[in-house]
Amino acid sequence: MKNKKQGTKAVWGGQKELFYQGATQVPIVNSVTFGYDNVDDWFDVAIGKKEGHIYSRNTNPTVAVFEEKVRVLENAEAATSFSTGMAAISNTLSTFLSQGDRVVSIKDTYGGTSIIFLEFLPKNGIEVSLCETTNHEEIEAEVKKGCKLLYLETPTNPTLKILDLKRLIKSAHESGALVVVDNTFATPINQNPLELGADIVLHSATKYLGGHSDAMGGIVCGNKDLIQQIFHYREINGASLHANTAYMLLRGIQTLELRVLRQNENALKLAEHLERHEKIEQVFYPGLESHPGHKIASEQMTGFGGVFAFSVKGDFDKVKVFLNGLELAHLAASLGSVSTLIGPPKVTSHVEATVEERKQLGIPENLIRCAVGIENLEDIIADFDQALLKV
Repeated sequence: MKNKKQGTKAVWGGQKELFYQGATQVPIVNSVTFGYDNVDDWFDVAIGKKEGHIYSRNTNPTVAVFEEKVRVLENAEAATSFSTGMAAISNTLSTFLSQGDRVVSIKDTYGGTSIIFLEFLPKNGIEVSLCETTNHEEIEAEVKKGCKLLYLETPTNPTLKILDLKRLIKSAHESGALVVVDNTFATPINQNPLELGADIVLHSATKYLGGHSDAMGGIVCGNKDLIQQIFHYREINGASLHANTAYMLLRGIQTLELRVLRQNENALKLAEHLERHEKIEQVFYPGLESHPGHKIASEQMTGFGGVFAFSVKGDFDKVKVFLNGLELAHLAASLGSVSTLIGPPKVTSHVEATVEERKQLGIPENLIRCAVGIENLEDIIADFDQALLKV
């Protein structure tokens, strides 16, 4: 698979080892435990001398295929999965950070991640420094003060800010820090942080990897040693991915490239349309030349993603009028689905934050995040236009 294109990897990655009696699809292995004919074989699997499975909290055949597929897409040495995206994030941070350590990140991380930085890690004696997201000099200065781990997310949620990954990764490595990148928004189709030098890349598989808003999961990719450490933490703490869910995520990933390319196109054209609309105050999308991160995004991404944000002129009442007037969008949290999902950060990505906290993050109350689906673009634009007429 190494020399194959991403669309081929999405379909075939990891899928040749587990076929049963000529089946063309991976089976769902719901067995909790796995038996052996003799103790010697059992022991060899237990100590890692032979490949195999013992207990599904640790490893499972169906889950292993899902992990291999994403590993191939991210061109990583290894991968391990989780029951949710937040489990992937929290387990990764907990694996490498302990009392007395210091972590550097940005202010614009996903709301759940931000809560870990602001609430959970400090309670465990871990120092957290959150920098202005696009101030690369500040991030580099904080890293040089000494840190165990630099945690990055680009494009950010929900204002689509862009970080220069090569620059920040190089700076972190010079200071001996690990670099973790949340690649959920970009997907492996649009961006590959490991190829830009990151140590670990993670995804909420619930979003674009699954692609249908019907399965929750998370995954982390990187070199074997780092992933083994994360796996060990996860297998004991128990945030394992279930075989049924792994199968659904596998089925979704097979159309990942098709979906993402369509969503890239839909998002760019809809963002351009809204940027010209008289009732729209501002549009946040790295594919727009007006976006301050457009140049960097063009250099490190092959596509700009299916998510953008925009602010309606007026207060939150105007936002409600617009959202209530839409017909071809779910007013719902999450992103990456085949159908358009839309809503304000105050009830989606940053529902945990206060009005003041959102303001400090540059998230106005009239901001709307839109994760464009694969619907016909003309229909989406027409729906947005008719809803804006009511504002």
